[in-house]
Order: sequence, then structure tokens, then C-alpha cells
Amino acid sequence: MSSIIQLLPDHVANQIAAGEVVQRPASVVKELLENAVDARATDIKLIIKDAGKALVQVIDNGLGMSVTDARLCFERHATSKIRQAEDLFSLHTKGFRGEALASIAAIAHVEMKTKQDQEELGNHIIIEGSKFISQDAAVLPKGTSFAVKNLFFNIPARRNFLKSDTVEYRHVVDEFQRIALAHPKIHFTFYHNGSEMFNLAPATSRQRIVAVFAGKTNEKLIPVQEETEIVTIEGFVSKPEFAKKSRGEQFFFVNDRFIKSGYLHHAVMAAYDGILKDGAQPSYFLNLTLPPHTIDINIHPTKTEIKFDDEQALYAILRASIKHGLGQFNVAPVLDFDRDSNLDTPYHYKDFDGATPTIQVDGNFNPFSEERPSKQFSTYKKPESTANWESLYVGLDENPNESQHLTFENEEITSSLFQDEEVENSVHKTYQIHKKYIISSIKSGMVIVDQQRAHQRVLYEQFLLNMTVKQASSQQLLFPLNLFYSSSEMELISGLQLSLINTGFVFEENDTDHIVISGIPVNVTESEVSIVLEQLLNDLQDGIPESSFSQNDSIAKSMAKSLAVKTGSYLTEKEQENLVNGLFACKDPNVSPFHKPTFITMRVEDLDKKFAL
Repeated sequence: MSSIIQLLPDHVANQIAAGEVVQRPASVVKELLENAVDARATDIKLIIKDAGKALVQVIDNGLGMSVTDARLCFERHATSKIRQAEDLFSLHTKGFRGEALASIAAIAHVEMKTKQDQEELGNHIIIEGSKFISQDAAVLPKGTSFAVKNLFFNIPARRNFLKSDTVEYRHVVDEFQRIALAHPKIHFTFYHNGSEMFNLAPATSRQRIVAVFAGKTNEKLIPVQEETEIVTIEGFVSKPEFAKKSRGEQFFFVNDRFIKSGYLHHAVMAAYDGILKDGAQPSYFLNLTLPPHTIDINIHPTKTEIKFDDEQALYAILRASIKHGLGQFNVAPVLDFDRDSNLDTPYHYKDFDGATPTIQVDGNFNPFSEERPSKQFSTYKKPESTANWESLYVGLDENPNESQHLTFENEEITSSLFQDEEVENSVHKTYQIHKKYIISSIKSGMVIVDQQRAHQRVLYEQFLLNMTVKQASSQQLLFPLNLFYSSSEMELISGLQLSLINTGFVFEENDTDHIVISGIPVNVTESEVSIVLEQLLNDLQDGIPESSFSQNDSIAKSMAKSLAVKTGSYLTEKEQENLVNGLFACKDPNVSPFHKPTFITMRVEDLDKKFAL
């Protein structure tokens, strides 16, 4: 029998490896930016077109590469970071496995230009699908320029799995922000389709965070700093009142490398225990510095997960340091407008000593004496004699018929438990049970309605109708609302603006970091606007649907979920009736917008069976 196992060709092996390293354009952005940082660049430019599908280019002023290194960097497992297995536990750089460039070159058109500072000429290399097309000398500036074009050009199936440009662009922005936040001393510039999206000058960590997320980021940050033998923690967490429902602004950096850790996230949430609303998520930007030999960063293909040597101690230190930072914020002096200023010590009396009071005693004072005491010792006034108390009632018995008559309002009893008169008018049409279900009688028995799901269905169809007909009613605000968002959130809102206008929102101004709303839908209160928009952004964080109908459907579902009456809310009898009537007036009253049943029916025969012996 002939052998059936054979070695894969290099270009096939590279394409398979690319499946682990390169999942989307954002993966290319991550690898190229990390290489630029490892090259000790102080100025890095990121240029993309069509969300990275057509072009991803990174230009840096780093060390550059020699002729030999420029060719070897595209070979599998070729790296300058490690020499032996032990080096994996003493890493101080980002890339180290030597698979990124080989994988990228296997599935795209790559053009690299690089030059070292001491060399007169640089190298210009072109590779298409792992095949070297050319390598020539060229006059170039110091540093390296990588241009990755036509991603997945030779794997159409992988290209078909890419999302819309909006979604892919958002993933690219996420990767860019992670690298930029981890290295505030480097100048980063980001261009998309010829437009400058970010221009981040070298700054401190706090300034970099504010520059990336804009808005009111600066006023919500609380510094966190702790230095121990195990770990050094530096960074910022947000004040509790700025917590959001989404988990967008949450960053852990270990030795300047972005990671994801549910264990460390739990430590942060434990520090906020008792001061956050249910479902709220705080923002945090925390950089943990640990000895390289105490962590293993080679457990995940994308290197976003790390194994720690002593997780329990790290958990306790992180939780305590955040609690300490929050405690310092809470005990800081604040303006109290309810304090009575009359009780404050005047400023010009602050250095005065209080005078000791003098005590005078009248040795001749006799409490049983009839004489009036001296005024300087007492102001006591002896009550008048009450011997003639009958005089208080003189005249009350005269003309008794003219005396004032008092009338008392008797409580009228309108019904009785066993009274048969007008029973039909006193019977409730609906009942609320446990502030969750509404029971209404029907001819065959009764119907039990889930109030939250029913209201979701009513609101969903109402919003969808308004967006389809484009005749939504708006209520004008006396004072316009200013809502601040990050750049990525503003990008999403811009894509949703037309649909939001059709639901009843009126946008007065759209800036780079905030929006001004002067009108809102009639069934939305002013205090609910920020909650509705935040929930909408959270629901659509994986991308805005391309078709207008799908977009309207997603917005209607999100707004219905935010505005629907919640379980545990008390409803009056009128509100119960309106909700039940509104549900059965819907086109599809049987299920909520999320395909959950809104009501069940129970027949009289079913009840009879329950009571049958």
C-alpha cells in the first residue's frame, strides 16, 4: 500500500497558518503596527482603504532592515526575537513567532520598502501570494513601509466571509486604539480613504486616553496606582456615574501588550461592587507590569490571552488598588449647596480662641418665695392664676340654637362582598399579578399576558411603522441635549441618523465628539434619551445592517427593548387595559420582537380539571 501522508508545500502551509493569524483586515493592522513598535519607531502612520480590504499600509521611522533581513522576514518561523525555547519566557517585544509576515504574504499582494539609517540605499520587495516578484535597491527614507493590497485575493471563500466596510472599519479602529493607548510616547496618525481619522501626538497616558475617546473623558477618569513585588499597576478607571451598558472602553495591558482576561475583569467588577447599577459596565485603562518569567503569552494564536503565574494574588492586588482609588475619589471635598452657611465660622474668626463663659449664682434665690426674681438672673414669668377657670366658658350656653354646627362626612359604602346590585360595574376587567403578568377574562376562560414582552411588541410595531411611513411625531425640547460619544460611537450614530430621524429624533448639530438633540419621539422622555441611544449602540456594536429595512428592524427592536415597561413595574387598571388592547391590535400579537410568547390562554375546562377530585 502506497503512503498517503505527505508534506504540504510551503505556500499551502502559509495559507493554513494565515487562517490563525489573519482573520480580517484588522489582524493585518495589528501585526504591522506591532512590528513598527518593535522597530523602535517614534512616528507611525496607518493608511487603509475600503476598511482595509483594498489596502493596509503602515509607515514607520524605525530601525529598518538589511537586504538579507528584508528577504528572510517573509519566511516561516524567521524571527529576531528569540534564539531558544527559554527566550519565550523573557519576551519584551510584541511579535516573536515569525509567522505574521509569511502568512500575510501568502494571501495578499505585499510591497515592502525598508532602509537602515547607516545605509545609503534601501530595499524594495514585491510579493504576490508567497511568490517573490522582485527585489531591487531604491532611494528611501529611514524606516519601513508595508503595503498589503487585495487581502484574500487568492482565497475567495475567505473574502466572502468578511463583513461590511462599517464592521471591518470598526475592528481596525479597535486594533489601532489598543496599540495607541499602550504606547502614548509614539506619534500615531490614521487615514481612511484619504481622510485623517486620528492624529495622536506624543503625550501622557491620560492625555492619550482623552485624545482617543474625546468627549468628557477627562472628567470621568480616576487614577489608579499601586506598586508591589508581584505587579505594578498604573492607569485609570471611570467614576461610577459614567458607567455604561456596553463594555467598549475596557482595556488591560500587560507589559504594554493588550490582553483580554475575564478573571481580571471580575476583579474590577468586584471593586465596584455596591456602587454600580445593575448591568452597568465601568471604563478602565489599566497597565500591569510583571516580570516576563511570571507570564506565558504563547497560549493563543492572536496573543490576546495570557497565563499568569499567581492569578489569585494578582486578583487581590488589582481589586484592592481600584477600591483604594475609588475611595480617594469618594472622600474628596465636594460642593454642598444644601449646607447652611450661617453655621460656618466666619473667615476672620478662624484664629480666634473662644471666650470662657462666666457663671453667676444668686445665693439668695428661693424658689418658694412669692417675690419676683431679679431680672438679671432669671426671666421666668409666673403663670396667671387659674382659679377662675369657669370664666373661660362664659357665653357658650347662651343662644344654643345659634351655636356652630359641625358636619361629618360619612364614608359611603358602595358595594359589599355579598351584594348583587351592580356587580358588573364593580368587576375589574384586568388584574396584575406580581407586577409581571396581566390577567384578563375572555369568553372561553382567561388570558395571561407578559407585560414586558407585550409592550415590546406594541412599541416595536409602532417604531417600525413610523420609520416605514416616515411620519413620526416629535416633541421639541425646551433645552437641547448635548450627548458626548467616542469617535467610533459617533461613526455608528452617523450611519443610524436617518433612521433615528424617522423615529422622531431631531438632530440640531453633529460634531466630532458630540451630538445636539432638540426633538425626541413622543413616547420617549428626556431622561431616557441617553439610555436608548446607549442601548442602541450596544446592540449594534457588531455592525449596522446594510439594507435599510434590516437597519430599521434592528433599531426598532433595540428601542422597544429599552422603552418597554419592565417586570416589577406597577400598572394602573387603565394602563393594563390599554396594554392588552394595544397588544391584540398588533399584526402579530403572539410573540415579542425577539420571538418569545407574549401571552397564554387558559380555558374554563382547564380550571375545572384542576379542581376535579
